[in-house]
Amino acid sequence: MTKLKVLWVDDEIDLLKPHIIFLEQKNYEVSTCQSGAEAIELLGNENFDIVFLDENMPGLTGLETLAEIKAIRDQLPVVMITKSEEEYIMEEAIGSKITDYLIKPVNPNQILLSLKKNLDHSRLVTEKTTSNYQQEFRKIAMDLMQTNTYQDWVNLYLKLIYWELELENIDDVGMNEILESQKNEANIEFGKFIERHYANWFNKNSEAPELSHTLFKNKIAPELSKEQPTLLVVIDNLRYDQFKAFETTLNAYYKKSLEEAFYSILPTATQYARNAIFSGLMPADMEKIYPEYWKNDTDEGGKNLHEADFLQTQLARLGLDYKYSYHKITNVNSGRKLADNFKQEKSNDLCVVVYNFVDMLSHSKTELEVIKELASNDKSYRSLTQSWFKNSPLLQIIQQAKNMDFKLIITTDHGTINVKNPSKVIGDKNTSLNLRYKTGKSLTYNSKDVIAVKNPKDFHLPSINMSSSYIFAKSNYFLAYPNNYNYYANYFKQTYQHGGVSLEEMIIPFAVFNPK
Repeated sequence: MTKLKVLWVDDEIDLLKPHIIFLEQKNYEVSTCQSGAEAIELLGNENFDIVFLDENMPGLTGLETLAEIKAIRDQLPVVMITKSEEEYIMEEAIGSKITDYLIKPVNPNQILLSLKKNLDHSRLVTEKTTSNYQQEFRKIAMDLMQTNTYQDWVNLYLKLIYWELELENIDDVGMNEILESQKNEANIEFGKFIERHYANWFNKNSEAPELSHTLFKNKIAPELSKEQPTLLVVIDNLRYDQFKAFETTLNAYYKKSLEEAFYSILPTATQYARNAIFSGLMPADMEKIYPEYWKNDTDEGGKNLHEADFLQTQLARLGLDYKYSYHKITNVNSGRKLADNFKQEKSNDLCVVVYNFVDMLSHSKTELEVIKELASNDKSYRSLTQSWFKNSPLLQIIQQAKNMDFKLIITTDHGTINVKNPSKVIGDKNTSLNLRYKTGKSLTYNSKDVIAVKNPKDFHLPSINMSSSYIFAKSNYFLAYPNNYNYYANYFKQTYQHGGVSLEEMIIPFAVFNPK
C-alpha cells in the first residue's frame, strides 16, 4: 500500500517530533519545513496528499502561505493549526478554502482524525455505508415479503430511495447492483399489489391513499389562506428521488413543514394525472362533466390545454374564494419572463406554476437522444435534475417568493422510470402511442408484462369506443409493436418513460415549505 505523504509546516517543528513519529508509525510519510517560503518551494517540486500549516510564523504568515499554496495547488487539502482563537482568522481561513482548522495544543489523535477525515473519508464512508446496507438488506427483503398496504409500499419505497442516495456516493459498484436488484423485485411485487387493489380504492368504504384527484381538496386547499399567499409549483415528471436531490438547494430559502407521499392515478401520464389534480375528478368524470375540456388519446390537439379551466371549476365547487393566477412554463424564456415579473403576483392568494421539467432539459425533437446521453441511469438523472434546478428560472421564482413571504408547495403529476425490457403489443391504427400504456380495441399483449383493464370503468377511465380496453406496463417494461421491433426495442431501451405501473411513476412527493 502506498504511503500517504504529509507536509508539516511550522517554525517550531522540532517540538512536534513525537507527533511526527506517531504518524510515521501509522504508515504516513511526513516531510517538514519551518517557513511558508520553504513550503511553497517544496510544493513546486514535490507532490503531497495534505499540508499541516502553522498560522503564526515569521516571514510569510500561515494565511499568506495558504493563499500561495492555493494559487499553485488549488485542490490540495490544507489543515490550519493555530494558537489563536480569534474569529477573523477562522473566517479568513474558511474563506480561503481551508480543509480543516485545529487549535493548539494538538494531540496526535487529533492529527490522525484530521488525516482520516480528509484523506480516508471516501474509504471509511464506503466501508461504513456498505456495512450498514448489508445489515439493512435482509430487513428490506423481509419487509418486501410482508408489504400489503399502500402505506407499507410508501415506507418501503422511501427506504429504497434513502439507500440509493447513500450508496451513490460510495466506491462499491456491487452494492449498487444489489440495491438495483431489490428495486426490480419490489417493482414486480408492487405491480401485483396495484393489480389487486387499485380498482377498490374508488369504493367509498375502502381505505385508499391520497390520489391525484383528491390531492387539491385534501392537501392543497387546507394550506391556502388570505393571510399569506401560496406558490404552488407542479413539476412535470418529478420522481421522489429527484425531489430529494434538489431539496437541499431549497433549504437555503425555505423550511419544510410537511412532506407526504401520494399516489398518481393511472395512466401515470400528464393528460390524466395532471388534469385530475386540477379538476379534482377522475378522467371518466372529466370526460362526462366537461367534454369541452377533455380530450382522449386519439383526439386531435393538446391534451392539457384546460388545466386553468379545470382549476377554476374545482375552486368554485369547493367554495374557495381565492384570487389566483395560473402559469404553465414550457420553455426557458417563459420561465424567465415569470421570474422577471413575479412581483406582480403579490396581490394573489394563490400562484400556480406548472413547470414542464423534461422540456427544460432538452428540446422535444432531441429529447430522447439528449436524456439518454446525459442520464443513462438514475444517478446521472438525479445529477442532471440538480444542475437544472440550480440554474433554472424556477429557482429564481422560488427565491422571489421567499422574499415576498409566500408559502411554497411543491408537488408533481407523476414520476418516470428507466425502461429496459421491451414487450410486444399489437393494436389497430387507433391505438394510443404511449410506451407505458395503451388504450384501444383488440389489443394483443403478453399478460405477464402488463395490467390489463378490459372494463375502463373499473379504473374510472373513459372509453374511446364500446370495446376499448387499457393495458399498463409493469416494472421496467415498455410496449413495442412487432413492426421494426428490434429497432424500437434498442432505441427506447434505457430511456425515461411514464404511463405505467411502478414505484417510481406512482409514489410521488407533496411538500409544504415556509419561508426562512
